[in-house]
Amino acid sequence: MALELEEHVEALTLRVFLKSLELLGGTQKLVQTRATSWLSSLLLASYTVVLKEEYLKSEQEIAQRLRITPQTVKNILRSEPLVDNLEELFESEGKDLNIHTAGGIAKLAYRLVKDQKDHTGLCLEFSRRTAGALDIAWAKILLRRLEEKDFPVQSAQHLKEKLGKVWLSGRSVQEVLEELDYPIHTPIELIEKIKENLRMYGLE
Repeated sequence: MALELEEHVEALTLRVFLKSLELLGGTQKLVQTRATSWLSSLLLASYTVVLKEEYLKSEQEIAQRLRITPQTVKNILRSEPLVDNLEELFESEGKDLNIHTAGGIAKLAYRLVKDQKDHTGLCLEFSRRTAGALDIAWAKILLRRLEEKDFPVQSAQHLKEKLGKVWLSGRSVQEVLEELDYPIHTPIELIEKIKENLRMYGLE
């Protein structure tokens, strides 16, 4: 996959994974129920669902990319979106989450993300931490000035008022915001679009 496509896969998978955690009650719930081992199954299912539903990858292609068996891919993709009795999973699944069940959770999460119903606040906090870890100075500045209630963003005007005079690798944020496509639903999407804009001008 091209670099830009890879970035979209990673961003969407992350949103699906975070929504899956939210559906299950969050990370604290997994810790309290001794179910932290579920994380790997949820992440694997999230990747699989995104690659199939969003990028139309075959089962064989997904298996090769994720280095898992084709049967594991089939088990994930043959599941139905799991919408009922999520609370009961902690009693029925035990320490290890069945990959078929993980697929059902990921499919529901994917559907909600595509309907723009993922948790913006969680994405915002994760984006802040990621920007800090990667030492992206302009991203850290922008995300510190934004709040959950700022999303979704329907036009440049609101962001221009919130962000003020900030320079992004040599470009004014005011200019960049005017050139973005709206609406923008999440902080991750905002950072992606800004990065793409800067790349067009040979900046990063």
